[in-house]
Amino acid sequence: MRGHAAILAVTLLLFGAGTAAAAPHDPPAPATAQHGSEREPAPMARLRLEPFEDGLLAWAENTLAGPIEVMLHVDGAPVTARPALPARATVPAHGRVLVAHIESAGTRGARFRLEAVPGHPSVRHREVEYAWPLAGVPLRITQGWGGTFSHAYPDNRHAVDFAVAVGVPVLAARDGTVMQVESGFSAAAVDRHFGGQANHVRVLHDDGTMALYAHLDANGVFVRPGQRVRRGQRLGLSGNTGFSTGPHLHFVIQANRGMRLESLPFRMFGPGGILRFHDPTP
Repeated sequence: MRGHAAILAVTLLLFGAGTAAAAPHDPPAPATAQHGSEREPAPMARLRLEPFEDGLLAWAENTLAGPIEVMLHVDGAPVTARPALPARATVPAHGRVLVAHIESAGTRGARFRLEAVPGHPSVRHREVEYAWPLAGVPLRITQGWGGTFSHAYPDNRHAVDFAVAVGVPVLAARDGTVMQVESGFSAAAVDRHFGGQANHVRVLHDDGTMALYAHLDANGVFVRPGQRVRRGQRLGLSGNTGFSTGPHLHFVIQANRGMRLESLPFRMFGPGGILRFHDPTP
């Protein structure tokens, strides 16, 4: 399962010189998925373009209960903006931040893209021991750190897939705040394109790192965004949703390293004691 960065796009059309299209400009509705589900995962950010004096104000709205970082790009036509594009901004939980002021001249046909990554870019990982995130089941790992099937990218290089039957309680491995919830997907997807259609819970820790608990069962999420959870608290039920070859819990600790998610090595106390994972990085 990839790390849930998101890109939204808006095409700006001008109806005569110096006249912008009516605002706000909502991003187009996501295409309907043809495998696994009838919808795409919920966006973590929204781009709003609003008329202002000689141009447009580009606002980024955060839909998550935790911070995100965004970058505004433009394709198709050069534009003048303050600050110049691409422009970055950090948006607090459920917040709205002005990313750029765009001058109207030369924007005919311009296509604006808002890229979003969960987490604040200034994070210092505190060393902690994570708790076993599954209730009453033995340890069985189907893919560890650096697994070639889906753990070869930086955002999941230090992820672990714990093999577990559908319906086993998934527990918080560390105290935190529920930042993001995706639920309602009902089946495993047939290809990687629909890997994002995995029910999951993202928990924001006090040091800014995030734990992702993914591939949860349909109707298998028990918490809500903004809810404070304690170590050992039930988050949901294990499942087999998203790009998955069998029931399992995908667990990873991530941090935003400046518009990119990176997974972090972690220590965990398992059913038989401290778990030791092999670090694939040189």
